[in-house]
Amino acid sequence: MITKSEDLAALCERLAKSDFVAVDTEFMRENTYWPELCLVQIADTQEAAAIDPLAPDLDLQPLWDLLTGNEDVLKVFHAGGQDVEIIYNFTNRTPHPIFDTQIAQMAISQSEQIGYSNLVESWLGLTIDKGARFTDWSRRPLTERQIEYAIGDVTHLAKIFPRMLKRLIKTDRGEWLDQEMEKLADPENYRNDPTIAWKRIKAAGRNAGVLGRLKALAAWREHEARGKNIPRGRIVRDETLADLASHPPKTQSDLAKVRGLSQGWKDNEIGKRLMQALAASEPLPEDELPPRAPRGAPLGKEGSLVADLLKLLLKIRAREIDVASRLLARSEELELLAAGVRKNLAMLEGWRFKTFGKDALDLVEGKLAFAVVDGRLKMTHVDDTVEPAPE
Repeated sequence: MITKSEDLAALCERLAKSDFVAVDTEFMRENTYWPELCLVQIADTQEAAAIDPLAPDLDLQPLWDLLTGNEDVLKVFHAGGQDVEIIYNFTNRTPHPIFDTQIAQMAISQSEQIGYSNLVESWLGLTIDKGARFTDWSRRPLTERQIEYAIGDVTHLAKIFPRMLKRLIKTDRGEWLDQEMEKLADPENYRNDPTIAWKRIKAAGRNAGVLGRLKALAAWREHEARGKNIPRGRIVRDETLADLASHPPKTQSDLAKVRGLSQGWKDNEIGKRLMQALAASEPLPEDELPPRAPRGAPLGKEGSLVADLLKLLLKIRAREIDVASRLLARSEELELLAAGVRKNLAMLEGWRFKTFGKDALDLVEGKLAFAVVDGRLKMTHVDDTVEPAPE
């Protein structure tokens, strides 16, 4: 357990000589806007430690330098999105280069977003003690059992990663993951810009006035939540913001009639600031409007059936090559392909096109069919199965 700056600096100096480090974090975010970092676990093949960011006067800079400034050390996470977010919040940078074992598992098995416990059991044959999983990591002192549990997350990961890497090399699928890992490390995914907060809220249509109000309200809510350091949903829920944008109140007293707001909003200060945000809103510019939904004219009413066939094709291909279907294509992409879209689909680019996208195109163009061979459903090209009609 690292609680002193000199010990952390020495640890990071040693780890900087490793090829990779496994990293995990423990945090609390139920009652705050910003996740509260409570523990950082880190390990290579030789040693492991838990770093206590709540320790008085502990200088975390050597850790941030190792994780975000050292390009020679690979940073290994499991389902690392939230861990990367926390590191970004502290540094405005993301770990790089990066490797996520949850994503990598999808390239060598049909597992969709495998959990950490299942990953450990699959690779190491160990059962994780889940007793400390719901620990309040902000309380001190931590028990030996809690520390052992936390450090186990990275010591297991440090054993799994080299084995997983060998499997990836053997199957020649390492390049499949390059784009996915770069996407995980992209700082734009974690930049908390209030002006784009509205994009996380589900809203129907492309009405510029409605979306302009939603943009203004979402930005207002971000500032309110940040200032109070409470979850944004405790200010106003998403559905209430969408309703306010679609049916804006004329006066502050009308807020008392809005579902999801209390009576007090009709004359309190936060209600006043909400009305000011609405009054200052402007219609969303054309270049910020979401793209128009593609029409299914080329396929007519049969589009949904074609999408179902594409999903069946995806299942067959994923089974044949033992890969998670989610890594090859998403359901929404298949529906777009069925509707006639041919641009800006990941499955029609690079390795995904060679592995699945080409067959998907052949299916919608009538060049691919399904057949039952030895009791198993397979896909086959029409030219291989259909004999020419007699003259």
